[in-house]
Amino acid sequence: MALRINVNFQGAEKFHDFNADKVLIGRPDGGGVPSLDLSPDACVSRQHAQLEMKYGICWLTDLGSKFGTKVNGRDISAQGEWRVEPTDVISIGESKLRVTFLGVSKPQPVKPLQSTLSAQSQAPLPSPPAIPLPPVDVGMRPSVAGKSPSSLSAQEQAIVHMIDTSRPLSLSGSKPSTTSERRLGLLLDLPRQFSSVSSQNELLQILMTRVMEVIPVARRGALLLRDSRQDALLLTAYISPDEPAVSQTLARRAINEKHGFLWRSGPPEDLSRSVREFNIATGLYAPIQWHDRVFGVICVDSPNLTDTFHEDDLRFLIAIGQYAGMALAERNQLEDAGRHGKLVDRVLANFSPKVRAVLLEQARLGKLRPSGVKSELTVLFCDICGFTRSAAQMDAHDVVDMLNHYFQPFVEAVYRHDGIVDKFVGDAMLAVFGSPEPDVQHSQKAISAAVAIQAAVRATTQVRTARGDTACQVRIGVHSGEVFHGFVGALDRLEYTVIGDAVNRASRYCEAAGEGQILMSPEVFQRVFNVVRADKITVPTKEGDLPAYRLKEIKLKA
Repeated sequence: MALRINVNFQGAEKFHDFNADKVLIGRPDGGGVPSLDLSPDACVSRQHAQLEMKYGICWLTDLGSKFGTKVNGRDISAQGEWRVEPTDVISIGESKLRVTFLGVSKPQPVKPLQSTLSAQSQAPLPSPPAIPLPPVDVGMRPSVAGKSPSSLSAQEQAIVHMIDTSRPLSLSGSKPSTTSERRLGLLLDLPRQFSSVSSQNELLQILMTRVMEVIPVARRGALLLRDSRQDALLLTAYISPDEPAVSQTLARRAINEKHGFLWRSGPPEDLSRSVREFNIATGLYAPIQWHDRVFGVICVDSPNLTDTFHEDDLRFLIAIGQYAGMALAERNQLEDAGRHGKLVDRVLANFSPKVRAVLLEQARLGKLRPSGVKSELTVLFCDICGFTRSAAQMDAHDVVDMLNHYFQPFVEAVYRHDGIVDKFVGDAMLAVFGSPEPDVQHSQKAISAAVAIQAAVRATTQVRTARGDTACQVRIGVHSGEVFHGFVGALDRLEYTVIGDAVNRASRYCEAAGEGQILMSPEVFQRVFNVVRADKITVPTKEGDLPAYRLKEIKLKA
């Protein structure tokens, strides 16, 4: 049987045709040159692997190579003979191989498969042949993995026939022999190919290779994707014996008009520079399109005027373009969802679980956008007393450990009372209550959170002192006032922020507080007077003396 082996090494694609039952794969050594020489791939052994045709089936055997042989990512080095299908990707060293069966030395009678891709015959379809049930041989996968026929249950033995959905699918169940059958087989197998290859460029290169295999007239092929930001066409995959041959004029025409077309050259003076330069005599051009969105173009051509493309070739290429467009649309949608998910995770990390649930629903509905409002809410500032002095005497690791040890219960206390941790600034934390959703109890919840923070400080300090670590005290300032708050920035760089004089005023009360104290402004006290006990005092700040209330205790649960 004649074989064609496509070899891709570092992006360069080459064809090798063999009319032999055995093909030795490797690199030259003192004993001679292998049938398929994969030089200069240094990861290929001298005698690496062998392909052999038996009874119309292609078998691959690793010959004890140093780096092994893989089929579709699976190492088959210790598997003995491994059956190879035309859709399989063989990895040998850094080279990727694909085997195509071009025909048999003794033609066998094959019943033709009529399809919508071919108008060669108008005869009615014959009755579909019964699917034969051949005896199990080494080329078949076991019907139930890991079990011998004698150990199968009665229900498992009742299965009449089983088709492996991880392998290439064909309607006839036999090896395709005509061009129409091979094209139909390619179309049937594309969904499996799209789901099994993670790299987009690798997927499109495989697609280009398969297209070239089933359009015999094509001598060169290229697949270009649009870069809308630069209005450019990016060469993503190509097959050519020399440099890529692409007419951007014809490629852009297919994209702009959203039509596939068959093109033949005319008088030299009417030809574009690229057509003359690459000697493009005839070609097919089809947009890579899904619904109204065009991702690029796929094209094949020949430099020989005697070569003739047909309408069936064009219809097939258009179908391939639509399949590829659907796959790219799905990949883009998944990537967008991933980016959106990361954005949401980053933005919502500052919010309590209760508030986060509301914002997640807004994000799901597409309503989480840059926006903000002015309203009254409560701002809480807390920082670690004497942190700079203590940190100067500690290792960097111990400083970070201390901050994390104290900050974690701070955050939990804020979240328990429906607050937002807006930011950390060195040894200080800024929290907000009453945003992004209005909350009439924002002042009470802020005071409750402040008390919970001081309780957490005492517990953490007790633990750190017991183990001989540096401990600290915390001071807190709380103020209520009108501020701007909301999400600012671009859609892919959303940040929550709070801006206004109330933020600065809360910071001033925090700076004026003593170790372990909670100072609140009169604006806070007038909202919580009935649930707290506090001493009225005056504190010096950068803005002058300010009236304040030093919290003694909470009378009732706020």
